[in-house]
Amino acid sequence: MIPVWHGAWRGKARKLMARVLVVDDDRSIRRTLEKFLEGEGFAVTTAADGREGLEAIRSGRPDVVLLDLGLPEIDGMDVLAAVHQMDQSPAIVVVTARDDMQSTVKAIQLGAYDYLVKPLDIDRLRITVKRAIESRETSHTLHHLVREAAFDYQVGNIIGQSPAIREIYKTIGAVSTSRTSVLVIGESGTGKELVAKAIHYASADRDRPFVAVNCTAFPKDLLESELFGHVRGAFTGAIADKIGRFQLAGSGTLFLDEIGEIPFELQAKLLRVLQERTFERVGDARPVTLGARVVAATHRDLAAMVRDGTFREDLYYRLKIVEIPIPPLRDRRDDIPLLVEFLLSKVNRELHKAVRYLTQDAMALIERYGWPGNVRELENALTRAVVLAKGEVIDIDLLPIFETSHSQAADGAVDDVVSLSEIERRHIARILRHTGWNKRRACAILDITRPTLDRKIKEYGLLREGATP
Repeated sequence: MIPVWHGAWRGKARKLMARVLVVDDDRSIRRTLEKFLEGEGFAVTTAADGREGLEAIRSGRPDVVLLDLGLPEIDGMDVLAAVHQMDQSPAIVVVTARDDMQSTVKAIQLGAYDYLVKPLDIDRLRITVKRAIESRETSHTLHHLVREAAFDYQVGNIIGQSPAIREIYKTIGAVSTSRTSVLVIGESGTGKELVAKAIHYASADRDRPFVAVNCTAFPKDLLESELFGHVRGAFTGAIADKIGRFQLAGSGTLFLDEIGEIPFELQAKLLRVLQERTFERVGDARPVTLGARVVAATHRDLAAMVRDGTFREDLYYRLKIVEIPIPPLRDRRDDIPLLVEFLLSKVNRELHKAVRYLTQDAMALIERYGWPGNVRELENALTRAVVLAKGEVIDIDLLPIFETSHSQAADGAVDDVVSLSEIERRHIARILRHTGWNKRRACAILDITRPTLDRKIKEYGLLREGATP
């Protein structure tokens, strides 16, 4: 029974005492949580291992279970999977020291209400337990289990332990079991495509295609054909039938990167496709069923574009049924050491090098730099340093940010108090200077197309040293 107001809402209704089960193999944690929860007015029982906990769930019918994952007898994930199959299952709040993305995603997909990492924030625990009780009757659990992700795009490649990144883990676990449209927002270089791939490879359709389209990579008159395909003779130059990206994605995932750049006249057709789940190839009236999940991403402020009349409001809300914001690296500096460790290992594997250490000065510079290019810029900086390193150590002079660090505030405050467009302008200008205005190399570092770079140069009025306006 759900421990909320008994029966319908009535002034004289009697509130029932909620039952909470604590399953943890650490005796001190069990006693601490038991005392705290009893003080909050809950009826508390405890279990010391997975088998005992599962039996207590089946016999005691608790309303909420605080479940550790590293349990003897039966692992916490197996307990969670067993509870997920029960009728009238309790709300499960995972309380664990496992602070990794795979465990978070898997737990959410197995129906966990929330995922809390030890050491616990006691105020958050109190709020979480109360919300779990209040929402238990109306919330639905997730039905699919991710067995494993493709190695190259496993969800563990999203690195971080900051609160914002943990919320992203949970959202990935939730949306990966449906075909709901997802909008990923964040600055360039924050890892929007990585999140899209994590959603795909955490889903039951991970063996189906993942098709990515950069909406800035094609001229306006060719983008419609690229997305939806065309039939022979549909327009000048259409000498054969072409299958579009929507059709190539099949029942997998279609990733529309830089959706904010899609031409306004094409937005109406995209909206119709998302609403009706069918589309037509250019020059063909026969409908084709859309089976793919659509994940869109942008670094633009779509809400502002809607207000300016450059992006359709109805399409905006259709895309952002679920929105995943990715914070810039400067807003999650605590994750930088973890990212450095992960990226350094990745770069070493790719370059067949063995650069294992950073000096204290190098690490201090990395931690205080503003990183306008976010994780992508950090990876590029480490790649350059590994290439140039003559031994196992990266010193400060090997970092490309060293030459510009003296012109910034020690804590990156200069970047932190200017507009996003100004940060982008400075970063593009710095990369152009670094490459000697070699646009091909600049595009590779910035991870943008040549037309996009040319547009940005024009938009920001950037000039090569010695050039005249």
